[in-house]
Amino acid sequence: MSDLSALPLREDLRGEIPYGAPQIDVPVCLNVNENPYPPSPSLIADVAAAVATVTGRLNRYPDREATQLRADLVGYLKRFEQVEVSPAQVWAANGSNEVMHQLLQAFGGPGRSVLGFSPSYSMYPQYCRDTFTTYITEPREADFSLDPDVAVKAVRTHRPVITLLTSPNNPTGTALSLGTAEAVLLAAGEHGGLVVVDEAYGEFRRPGTPSALGLLDLHPNLVVTRTMSKAFAYAGARLGYLVASAAIVDAVRIVRLPYHLSAVTQAVASAAIAHANELLAQVEALRAERDTTVDWLRSNGFTVADSDANFVLFGRFDDRRATWQALLDRGVLVRETGPQGWLRVSIGTAEEMNAFKQALLDVTKEGKA
Repeated sequence: MSDLSALPLREDLRGEIPYGAPQIDVPVCLNVNENPYPPSPSLIADVAAAVATVTGRLNRYPDREATQLRADLVGYLKRFEQVEVSPAQVWAANGSNEVMHQLLQAFGGPGRSVLGFSPSYSMYPQYCRDTFTTYITEPREADFSLDPDVAVKAVRTHRPVITLLTSPNNPTGTALSLGTAEAVLLAAGEHGGLVVVDEAYGEFRRPGTPSALGLLDLHPNLVVTRTMSKAFAYAGARLGYLVASAAIVDAVRIVRLPYHLSAVTQAVASAAIAHANELLAQVEALRAERDTTVDWLRSNGFTVADSDANFVLFGRFDDRRATWQALLDRGVLVRETGPQGWLRVSIGTAEEMNAFKQALLDVTKEGKA
């Protein structure tokens, strides 16, 4: 970074660096939990047609309420999650990152706190920093699960304005039981707090693992966040959304920037939703590859966290940096994240995962793992 010392930068930002995983041009990139399958020719054609249609109106501002997109998301949730909500309960933004940022802008601020459970998503503290909200974290169990009694005690002790529950959790892949979510929702409701269940990887959960979307009718303090970056293979489109009460959506609308969601983004997202059947078939293939990878890692002596996501946390390494670098030297990029001694690998194509496995075996044989 350049020298910022002469600028009137906020004091709490001095010494900070921009968030981001390494972007390195390698043959096998498995570090940022992307869906490895590019859009199909039919989806590309529909996206191109949608963009062509809105391009003729780019001299006009987009629909600031994203009316059609929100209706399309409602249809998706009804069809694939068996959850009925109204468009007034859905809000979309540029990735789930912006959704979370807007929630903190609306409900966070000086004198308010957010509670999380570590290890978890590394952006949560930054959302709080940016909105002058205090971030508090309590540890997860040794297997990265969340004990409901511990979680409830933490909520009652800290009385946060927002409690963050991540299911599946990043970087561990751990899913959350509905019983734990309900216990936290009830405890947070005692002091008027919200509970945000971050389901960015929700579509990858194993059969029988429920979504918190089913709790919306019972708990008006619940917010469920989702993204199209992962299951929909739309990381480059940047579209995330939340589902909550209409009142919570209206609160977020107060802080959104004018016309925050471009006409192109809205059109492209709606085109993808129309191809949900095709895209979720890829999710099924990635789930199978994930389970195969977990079994392979364990059979080769590695410790692996149970995963309901499209990534796997594995270890343990005396020097994970050395292992990360040795894999990179062989053209395989994974993520150095989470607790010390662990690495995270995104699930790619079968060919990519075979390359990862061979590289990891080579590294192990050389004594670098």
